[in-house]
Amino acid sequence: MGLHTGGQEQRGQYMKESGDNVHRHAWVEIDLEAIRYNLKRFRKHLGPDVKIMAVVKADAYGHGAAECARVALATGATMLGVATVDEGLALRKTGIAAPILVLAQPPAETIPLLLQHQLIPGVTDMEFVLALGEAADSHGSVAGYHLKIDTGMNRLGVHYSDAGDFLRTVAFHRGLSLLGVYTHFATADDVDTYGFNVQMKRFEEALANIRFMGIDPGMVHAANTAAAIRYKQAHFNMVRIGIGMYGLHPADITKPLIELHPAMSIKARVSFLKPVSVGEGVSYSFTYRSPGSVLIATLPIGYADGLSRSLSNRMDVLVRGQRLPQVGNICMDMMMVEANQRGSMLKPHAVVELGDEVVIVGRSENEQITLDDMAKMLGTINYELACRFGMRLDRVYLD
Repeated sequence: MGLHTGGQEQRGQYMKESGDNVHRHAWVEIDLEAIRYNLKRFRKHLGPDVKIMAVVKADAYGHGAAECARVALATGATMLGVATVDEGLALRKTGIAAPILVLAQPPAETIPLLLQHQLIPGVTDMEFVLALGEAADSHGSVAGYHLKIDTGMNRLGVHYSDAGDFLRTVAFHRGLSLLGVYTHFATADDVDTYGFNVQMKRFEEALANIRFMGIDPGMVHAANTAAAIRYKQAHFNMVRIGIGMYGLHPADITKPLIELHPAMSIKARVSFLKPVSVGEGVSYSFTYRSPGSVLIATLPIGYADGLSRSLSNRMDVLVRGQRLPQVGNICMDMMMVEANQRGSMLKPHAVVELGDEVVIVGRSENEQITLDDMAKMLGTINYELACRFGMRLDRVYLD
């Protein structure tokens, strides 16, 4: 595959979707070695007996589902988690044969696709699971499924007090095979543990009732990244690692407990340079005016690439290890940066040249800008920003 040769990274680099060339001078770098490192850290944290489901929904949180899935499976994950049937089909088309769980029950119309491509649905509805069993039986096969149990998040799932009866009702069906049961914690990343403890108690009650009825629950999984890090009692025999696989923490409280390496960096090249006279405005609405003695550097990345317009005049970028302020309103396809030409003997000015690599998220020498930094400015979470940056930018994989 074609190489992207502009960065300072010395390891092998290859493009995912853009053929032999980078089509824009703005891109996402995904460090596959960081993903391997993070999964190995989770393996050490969990111990040898707990299986790992690698959650690669939303195109692996913007990191690229197929590439990340392959790395995760090669590093010890035994199952993949997706949000939709289409996400599962996309993985199958790349030749991935590992078990894939569709975490949210899909429409009944997708049942033929589930059976054809051996995708495992998460089930929350009696009508759906019976239709699944009938379709499988009509083809002389058996459909595996996982039962989603609602323990208090009140988003999806069979109520925890009804889980045993639900499974007993469908246990007769020769076209169905219960492969697992699971729940999802709403507050595993909160300092306050009350909500987690309530959900945990309810899930254990549901499991006890299922087993009392003589039903084997199969693979039991409840822990997301936060619970996998914080709560050993929630590990059961499998955990679902999502955001942590990509080196991002779900909350500040998990950061001291496990070391993770961010896999995603966002970079661009200076595409235009212009000295702007004192008092002249830059970009839409002239929210910035030049103080004089500055160069304005234009970068070919904007809010259509995932860079929130709300960061306008608030964020920095890194050039050769130095922080430079973003100025003016961020545009759909471009943003501007101020390079101070005044400088001093104690603080030399940052010289910016056409084609220079600019780090928007990631490390440059001793300086670093993280998705967490951006998320705090925007009042959101790193998950959202990682997903945004995967929408339009070229991806470069470092291996």
